[in-house]
Amino acid sequence: MSDGRIPVPVTFHLLHGVRGAGAPQHSHSPQSMLCNAPGLEIVAPASAADVYGLVRTAFQSNNPTVVVSHAKLLGIESDVPTAKQPIPFGYADIKRSGRDVTIVANSFMTQVSLAAAATLADEGIEAEVVDLRTLAPLDEATILASVGRTGRLVVVDECPLRCGIASEVAAVVAEHGFGLLKAPVARVTRAQVPVPYSPPLEAAVTPDAAKIITAVKRTLSRAFPQT
Repeated sequence: MSDGRIPVPVTFHLLHGVRGAGAPQHSHSPQSMLCNAPGLEIVAPASAADVYGLVRTAFQSNNPTVVVSHAKLLGIESDVPTAKQPIPFGYADIKRSGRDVTIVANSFMTQVSLAAAATLADEGIEAEVVDLRTLAPLDEATILASVGRTGRLVVVDECPLRCGIASEVAAVVAEHGFGLLKAPVARVTRAQVPVPYSPPLEAAVTPDAAKIITAVKRTLSRAFPQT
């Protein structure tokens, strides 16, 4: 509200996501709710290298920043470059190139999407995986450029379906890149319900690689009517 005249250099870190029998108290993803607070910078990294670079940028920022880490990322090891540089906010990363469909994801869902893309590649379907890395600011340009190359979009997010990150990405493409699309956008998200404690019910409402693969194949089988 001060237009930058009053610095607020504070970084908040929180765990989110369906972690396994955590029930509603420990399984939710509040980042879509936080996106409705203008002025917050919101970071959702998917790898150790991105965590390092984005957290360094958060520490240097004069704005309040929320670093949202998925609990399941704590068990995933990945390399960190020797030259440890901050990663600027607002720049998505193409984690895998592809020609047939764009998958936009963030946080742990990027890892799940990469696993789905590897399975799809075995069937001859090349998916491009775009990792948002930051939710606010949002890199609309990279999303639109990828959709321009593939013509199809599947958005994956562990927030609920309504008013979530996936809905925002889908709206951006519909508003600014509708002419790029060959088929309707598909969203793969957590169901619009409290996360159950029961493991089978929890799995039923949570995005996974199988659900992403189904959405990709459905998107590839569809097309807008020719005029």
